[in-house]
Amino acid sequence: MTEKLRKPWLLVLTIGLGTLLNPLNSSMISVALTRMQHEFALTFADASWLISIFYLASAAAQPVMGKLTDMFGPKRLFLIGLSIVAVASVVAPFSPNFLFLLGCRALQAIGSSTLFPSGMSIVRTSISKGQGKALAALSVFASTSAAFGPSIGGFLIDSWDWPSIFMVNFPFIILSFVLAIFILPNKQTETAKHQKIDFGGITFFIILMISLILFLLSLENKISWIALIVFLLTTMLFGIFEKKQVDPFIDLQSLKKNKNVLAIYIQYICMNLVFYCYFFGFPTFLQQVQHYSEKHTGLIMLALAGFGVIVAPFTGRLIDRNGSKLPLVIGASTLLFGTALLLTLHDRSPLIWFLIIMSVLGISNGFNNISMQTALYEHVKPEETGSASGLFQTSRYIGSILSSSLLGIAFNRHLDVQHLHNVAIVCFVFCVLILALSLKLPDKQRITNS
Repeated sequence: MTEKLRKPWLLVLTIGLGTLLNPLNSSMISVALTRMQHEFALTFADASWLISIFYLASAAAQPVMGKLTDMFGPKRLFLIGLSIVAVASVVAPFSPNFLFLLGCRALQAIGSSTLFPSGMSIVRTSISKGQGKALAALSVFASTSAAFGPSIGGFLIDSWDWPSIFMVNFPFIILSFVLAIFILPNKQTETAKHQKIDFGGITFFIILMISLILFLLSLENKISWIALIVFLLTTMLFGIFEKKQVDPFIDLQSLKKNKNVLAIYIQYICMNLVFYCYFFGFPTFLQQVQHYSEKHTGLIMLALAGFGVIVAPFTGRLIDRNGSKLPLVIGASTLLFGTALLLTLHDRSPLIWFLIIMSVLGISNGFNNISMQTALYEHVKPEETGSASGLFQTSRYIGSILSSSLLGIAFNRHLDVQHLHNVAIVCFVFCVLILALSLKLPDKQRITNS
C-alpha cells in the first residue's frame, strides 16, 4: 500500500483516538457513582453532578474551542486538548475532596471538547476523496466508546476501584499525541490568521449556555427562575454585543442568512433529545419495571448501540455517492418508525420484541449521526468548520440535557409501561419535526450548483 493511501487512515486513527475520549468519559462515569458516594460521603444527587458538570463544561467549551481552532490552527489545539485531558486524568485520582474532583471533571471535559472541532477541521481540509467514509470511521470511534463505556468502567472499578477510570485514558492520549505530532498537517486558514478573539462574545455565550442548562436541569425538581432570567438577559445582551463586532464569536447575521445551517442545529438538538431519552430511559425501565440486573441490562443495551456501529460504514458510502440528504431522510424515517413501534410495547411483551425495537432505533442512529455531520459541512465554508463543529456538538449536549429533563418529569415518582409510552409520544412529535427538516434540506446537486 502506498504512503498516499496509508496516510489518510493514519490521520483518521489519530483523530479518532482523541475524539473518543469525550464520549468514553461521559458514559464511563455512570457506573462509578456508587463507589464515589462511599468515598466522599455523598448523596446520589451530589454524586450525579459528576455527570452534569461534564455536560455543562462540554457544552460551554465546545464552540469556544471550535473558534480557537479556526484562529490558531487545528493541530495546535488538538495537542493542547490532549494535554489538558492528561493533566486532569493524572490529578483526579488524588482528589482530596469532592469539589476538587468536580474541577478535574470540568477540566477533562474542556480538554476533550477541544478534540472534536479541531479533528473535524483537519478531516474537512485534508481528506477530499472518501470524506464520508472517514466521518463514518470517526463516528464508530465515538459511538463505540460511548456504548461500551459503562461495561469498561464496570470492569475497571471491579478490578482497581474508581481511580482506574481516569488512568485508562492514558493509552489513548499517548498514542494519539505521538501520532498527531508526525501525522497531522500544520494548516491554518489565511482568514483565521487575521481574526481577533471576541472575549466579550465568548463570555456572554458561556454565561447564557450555563444558565440555560442549569434551568433545564432544574425542571426535574425545583425550577430555577433565576437561571431563566439570567439566560434571557444574557441572550439579549449577547445579541446586541455580537452585532457590533467586526469578528464576532458567533456571526448571528450569517446564521440568519444561512437558514439551512440553523435548521441543522435545531434538527440535531431534537435528534439527540429523542435518542438520549431512549439511551438513558431504557436502562431504568429494564431494571425497575422488567427487573433485569445491571449486567443483563448492559448486554441488552448493546442492541441500541451495536446496530448503529454496524450501519455507520454503509452510511458513509451512501453519503459519498449521494450526499447527506438521502441517508438523513432514511435515518429520520427509521427513528420515527422505531418510536411508533415503542408504543406497541406492553407489560408482557417478550424480550425479543424489545430488542427488535431497540435495533430499529440503533439503525436510525447509525444513519443520523454521520449524515448530520456531513450536512453541516456541506453548508459551511471550510474556514468556518471548527466553530461550526463546536456549535454542532453543543447542540448534542443541549439535546441530551433536554432528554434528562423530560425523563425526570415522566419518571419522577413512578415508572411503568404507560410512562414510557408518554415519553415515546413526546418523542414522536419531535421525530415528525426531524423528518420535516430533513426533507426541506437541499440535495447534493442543488448545493453544488449554488
